[in-house]
Amino acid sequence: MSNYINYNPFRLKKDEVVKRSKAFYDFMNKRRSLREFSDRPIPKEVIENIILTAASAPSGAHKQPWKFCAISDPLIKARIRQAAEEEEFTNYHGRMSEEWMKDLEVFETNWKKPFLEHAPWLIVVFKETYQLDGDEKYKNYYVNESVGIATGFLLAAIQNAGLASLTHTPSPMGFLQKILKRPPNEKPFLLIPVGFPSDHPKVPDLERKKLEDVACFYLPSE
Repeated sequence: MSNYINYNPFRLKKDEVVKRSKAFYDFMNKRRSLREFSDRPIPKEVIENIILTAASAPSGAHKQPWKFCAISDPLIKARIRQAAEEEEFTNYHGRMSEEWMKDLEVFETNWKKPFLEHAPWLIVVFKETYQLDGDEKYKNYYVNESVGIATGFLLAAIQNAGLASLTHTPSPMGFLQKILKRPPNEKPFLLIPVGFPSDHPKVPDLERKKLEDVACFYLPSE
């Protein structure tokens, strides 16, 4: 049996719980995906803290099936941009369906991805499909779910640090594994540019779904 230690949770009054939950919602609701980044540098320590926050997420059987590759080397970023644009060019010229292309019109995106070089940092999230110890393979559980939760922590930590991000998913993403020379058990999950926003960034005028559209409540009968 595992060893257990005492856990000391927050002990907050009801009013404070409500206040904190509303404040955090208001803060996170300001988060937007951004494609316009400043070249203002970000200390490595900040990225380390963001990744540590992501790595604090729960995971299936506590296998922690993730790897976060943080890139600031301009030569590697240039290689990633070139490879991503090659895939995206194919996507925008026949690989994506007409319906998909129409849904993207509001974002005015195309196959060119300059933000992959403009952002001071790229964080590539890899999922470990299995654990690898030398020649031995060990099973991981609920890999996609675990890495998805960790990525949510990552995005919240980026927002909390006053930085901007973009969840970029060039498809297929196998080039990331090759460029970064990752082992065979690691598969690219998400590519996230991170940086300060540019001076006058613009984002689409979008509206998020209302509470009644995303939640169902099952309350006790009175």
